[in-house]
Amino acid sequence: MKIYDFLPLLVLLLSLSVVRAEDPRFEYREGGIVRGRRDEKKLALEFTAHEFTEGGTTVLDQLAARHIKASFFLTGGCLRNPTNQALVRRILADGHFLGPHSDSHPLLCPWSGPKKTLVTKEFFIGEMESNLEAIEKFGIKRTAVQFFIPPYEWYNGEIARWAGEMGLHLINFTPGTRSTADYTGDSASNFVSSKAIMASIVAREKQSGLNGYLLLLHLGSGPRRTDKMTDHAGELIDYLQGRGYRFVRVDELLSEKPRQ
Repeated sequence: MKIYDFLPLLVLLLSLSVVRAEDPRFEYREGGIVRGRRDEKKLALEFTAHEFTEGGTTVLDQLAARHIKASFFLTGGCLRNPTNQALVRRILADGHFLGPHSDSHPLLCPWSGPKKTLVTKEFFIGEMESNLEAIEKFGIKRTAVQFFIPPYEWYNGEIARWAGEMGLHLINFTPGTRSTADYTGDSASNFVSSKAIMASIVAREKQSGLNGYLLLLHLGSGPRRTDKMTDHAGELIDYLQGRGYRFVRVDELLSEKPRQ
């Protein structure tokens, strides 16, 4: 056989090599990291935003009062919105992590049925490049952005692979609590109150602990929800600190230390 007979296989292997292998210390779903190490009593607070950011100042005030660092994942549209400029600058000045959440917040795969990708690879790359460019305009180097939370916190293995080819770890929230339901409107059939969200977090912590948790909340929920979970950020932090947890940024929780 000639060397060129192996070229198709070589091309495939090279393409796969750019996607990071799963780290055995972490938990994955469909190629995305959903939990850090269970052997350390650390967790990361994640905040995502696209259209609404009305809880931003409250969250930053509560974090600053407790000297807590968190991680914020904002879309390009959110970052370019003139009303958010001061908020984003404060996120960075206070030492929090800033990462991408797509540019226009598209749905990448269906809510039900087979999770077939709804966008092309070219569209996805364009979304991410525009989002990353918006982050870079705030003085963040591209190499400092290692993590990405998909829009709607919804994805499949193909999206995770495409992100990996761009040098990004796709991460999400840790299942087991109702924290991500904080966007639901007051009159919606799927409404979940802040009290119920808090109760779900407390119950999960008492049941199995939150070591390595990626605990996600939305930075805003808009006018359809008056019961803002962001108003309870301080209460949530105080409870978990009282249970012995240390809050860290996602890049610390998921740091790439040498494997043993």
